[in-house]
Amino acid sequence: MASADGVGSLRSLRSLGPEQHLSVHDHVVNDHGAWATAMNNLGIVPMGLGRQQLVSDSLCIQGFDPGLGLLAPINPMMAGISLVPPPPGPPIIKEIIHCQSCTLFPQNPNLPPPSTRERPPGCKTVFVGGLPENASEEIIREVFDPCGDIIAIRKSKKNFCHIRFSEEFMVDKSLYLSGYRMRIGSSTDKKDSGRMHVDFAQARDDLYEWECQQRLLAREERHRRKIHEDFFRPPSPPPIMHFSDHEAGLLAERLKDDHNFSEATAVLFTWIDRGEVNRRSANHFYSMIQSANSHVRRLMSEKAQHEEEMELAKETFKNSLLAILTQFEQITAVFTAASRQKAWDHFTKAQRKNIDIWRKQCEELRNANSEEIMGIRREEEMEMSDDDSDESPCKKIRREDNGVCGQSGASLREENDSLRWQLDAYRNEVELLRKEQGKACHPDDPEHSLNTHTHLLQQSMHNMHQQLLSLQDQLRSKEVELEQARNEHRYLEGEVLALRDKMLTNGDVVVVEGTNGETPEKVVNGYATTLYPSRDRRSEAAMRGPLTSEREALLLGIISTFLHVHPFGANIDYLWSYIQRLDTTVNPLGDVSAGELESLMGRLPSVFRQELSGVGATLEKRWKFCGFQSLASM
Repeated sequence: MASADGVGSLRSLRSLGPEQHLSVHDHVVNDHGAWATAMNNLGIVPMGLGRQQLVSDSLCIQGFDPGLGLLAPINPMMAGISLVPPPPGPPIIKEIIHCQSCTLFPQNPNLPPPSTRERPPGCKTVFVGGLPENASEEIIREVFDPCGDIIAIRKSKKNFCHIRFSEEFMVDKSLYLSGYRMRIGSSTDKKDSGRMHVDFAQARDDLYEWECQQRLLAREERHRRKIHEDFFRPPSPPPIMHFSDHEAGLLAERLKDDHNFSEATAVLFTWIDRGEVNRRSANHFYSMIQSANSHVRRLMSEKAQHEEEMELAKETFKNSLLAILTQFEQITAVFTAASRQKAWDHFTKAQRKNIDIWRKQCEELRNANSEEIMGIRREEEMEMSDDDSDESPCKKIRREDNGVCGQSGASLREENDSLRWQLDAYRNEVELLRKEQGKACHPDDPEHSLNTHTHLLQQSMHNMHQQLLSLQDQLRSKEVELEQARNEHRYLEGEVLALRDKMLTNGDVVVVEGTNGETPEKVVNGYATTLYPSRDRRSEAAMRGPLTSEREALLLGIISTFLHVHPFGANIDYLWSYIQRLDTTVNPLGDVSAGELESLMGRLPSVFRQELSGVGATLEKRWKFCGFQSLASM
């Protein structure tokens, strides 16, 4: 009676839906005697009567990916995961599974687990062997229904069958039953019991469905990649229509429009590139090219307008910066007045500190704005010099006509202009220092620092003025020599023509050249005349010597004495500092510059000689006294 109640309770559970087959069976059998007797007959100690879930939900997930196996592949770079197999844990203890028609007993936990073959791709079919001879298809379906939806069961006469499920993850659930011993009812007959072996099976239907699924995924991936590439691909250019008289007329009208000019020009270029120009269509293309050329004047006017706007913007920006700089100057003047002794003593220590900080910040900002304005001015000067360089080819032609003397004169003239500009810059700096009234100086003694800066700038300006005067003298002498060379050239041309005429008329003309550097003479009819009268004048001027004033003679004596006591020579800075330390009340040489000393010694190569000493970074120029060597050679 108790066994009948147990069977009835199992039949009531069988009437539930297939989704409840994997839930824990909460029904407790009232009479344990029948089950205990059956287990004792098989020699197995009962471990429990409750039916448990075959495979946990953590291993059998409903959303199982068909492209994967039972577990995802292990990435060796993942933290905490090593390719070394973990130590074997305790064996999984399986429990007895009770069905309506049969009972499943687990194998000995100490035995190794059943082996399985390699899983085929897309496997949905399992092989079940070791079935009892009396096991019917209904009993097999009852046993494997909790694993999932069964599509087909193909049973063989040799105690095995193939079961095909609807999803791949159901195969993993069915592998849990591998190794169980099936017993039909409570019979102890050999035909009613058998040890099941569940393994993967290779079926053509599974492989075909898996290939279809892979092709579907590949198509979706290609479609997704194509959409991505089309999104980032630049748009294709619009198609160009073919040439015809009607299209040419429309294009000519579009070329006259400023808004459609770019598109129309592209069409015209394509037509010409395709070779549409022939004898019949040449007039059409000529008119279209003429229309395109008419836009040149418009483009140049637009460019001039934009340049004018840019110049106005630059001028506005420059005026704004000048206004800001003026206000900075006023603020700095206020700070300078507050830093003077008569007002500075009345402030507290904290107030003085704040005023000092504010003054430094204001001076930094003023200097930054001043540098920006100076940069704008330098750019304007460079633009002006670029404009002047456009006229350089004509100047070069004139210099080539004038010869080498003309080139030297032009270079001296350019150097003269550059020195004049530097002199103007020094004068502007002196005026700026006078206007600032010692703003950048220390508040304790601003007038002394201002006087020092003014004195230094005046001295530099005086030196530049002296260099300018010397260069002007050289320029005048070069111009005189150039004029003399031209006169001599004209004189020689006239003499050559006269001699040629006399040779044709009289016959014998002898030119006698003097030996040892004497002046050549022309002998005509017994008279000798000098061919180069201007050269005699230059030699007479050279005999007067390179010294032009008593001051240069005084400098010559001091330099000769100094270099005579320095047999290894001295550089120009050492010589200049020595002359500056002399008593200026006796000798007025305090305003002499290093450039003036170098030019004086350069004009006397027989007295002074310049040599290079040192190697690499220690390379320097030294002047030596060589008057005695020159005297001995003479």
